[in-house]
Amino acid sequence: MKLWAGRFSKDTDSRVNDFNSSISFDARMYREDILGSIAHATMLGEQGILTSDETAAIIGGLNGILADIEDGKLPFDPEAEDIHMFIEAELTKRVGDAGKRLHTARSRNDQVALDVRLYLRGEITALQKLVAELLTALEQQAQANKGTVMPGYTHLQRAQPITFGHHLLAYAQMLMRDYTRLTDCTKRMNECPLGSGALAGTTHPINRARTAELLGFDAPTANSLDGVADRDACIELLSALSMVMMHLSRFSEEIILWCSWEFKFIELDDAYATGSSIMPQKKNPDVAELVRGKTGRVYGDLMGLLTAMKGLPLAYNKDMQEDKEAVFDAIDTVKLCLSTFAPMLATLRVLPANMRRAASGGFINATDCADYLTKKGMPFRDAYKITGTLVAYCIEHGKTLEALTLDEFKAHSALFAEDVFTAIGLDTCVNGRVSQGGPGLSSVEVQLAALHTFLQGTRQA
Repeated sequence: MKLWAGRFSKDTDSRVNDFNSSISFDARMYREDILGSIAHATMLGEQGILTSDETAAIIGGLNGILADIEDGKLPFDPEAEDIHMFIEAELTKRVGDAGKRLHTARSRNDQVALDVRLYLRGEITALQKLVAELLTALEQQAQANKGTVMPGYTHLQRAQPITFGHHLLAYAQMLMRDYTRLTDCTKRMNECPLGSGALAGTTHPINRARTAELLGFDAPTANSLDGVADRDACIELLSALSMVMMHLSRFSEEIILWCSWEFKFIELDDAYATGSSIMPQKKNPDVAELVRGKTGRVYGDLMGLLTAMKGLPLAYNKDMQEDKEAVFDAIDTVKLCLSTFAPMLATLRVLPANMRRAASGGFINATDCADYLTKKGMPFRDAYKITGTLVAYCIEHGKTLEALTLDEFKAHSALFAEDVFTAIGLDTCVNGRVSQGGPGLSSVEVQLAALHTFLQGTRQA
């Protein structure tokens, strides 16, 4: 019999049971549901709403259920409507009438809101650990390649020389923001909805602050309607995870390009690539491609929940059951992507000679040539025009800037001297960029040190 069956004169249609049931996906919150119930029972006992014997029986029964689930002795009942009713029914089987008293001063509405927040809080910790592992792989590769010259791009056209380490540290910045964004999600969701009841609290003399304290929350939620109707925690986390995936997808796109024969800047380890069923020469970057593809899936989870919530009146509506499948799927997807991406990055082989060869073409030292003239006193716009004319001359004659003779330089401006060849050399172009955040070695060292300090902070958290 359904725990809510008293109002109804006939059984629920089996198709409605199947449609309404959520235990197939919310069973993963069994631990959070039990811990929340233990805290609720503890508070009810302290407030004198339950007797000490009832409290002890309930807590003992709940701990037994938890142990049996984790030992595999208690399978979930697929006929149960949800994890909350499954645990309550099992508790009542074990401890009798005391089990029926557990739900005093509580609704499934505030119960599920609590379970979701507890679950998300734990998953955010796991996600941050994976982000930190990827940042560690980035730190190692950036440290090893802080002097590896490569072309930087705009519009996917060679633009200015940078280093591979500098390029990787751009992604480190993105992922550090992702890490702190997840921390912010935790801060805002760390209020306890238990005690909000169905929507209007309870007439029982409960102590919401005590329940919040027992469960490690900063405070109870301030409004009972908001306590059960809010799904901002899920949406904010989905938004943060969408940004994680956007960053991984951009990185994946570059890895896919870099390991192609057209670039050949890197080679993926065999353990993180696949072959073709028909073309024996192929080495495909499937991991990066799947990460890029799964990004749309996480975006879809976010948009699905935003759409489900956009027209709901206060307080609880059954539409809100859709929150769990979306957020669970996104968490699982992001964890899988991060846990695979980090070792792929850590094991890839960099091909510095190919990077440098690419940096030697495409006139990526043209800006440095213009800067050379400005340092000699020429206005930048004039220097820009003269350098553009030099590039056109080089294209016409099949040369690069560094292959020009001094006479050819002087034919365009008398300010050119022998030192121009040093000024437009790749190493000078890179290491001369000492402005904060740039690719010069001293700047990259500062960025590496900041990343290292950040990672130390994550290990101490």
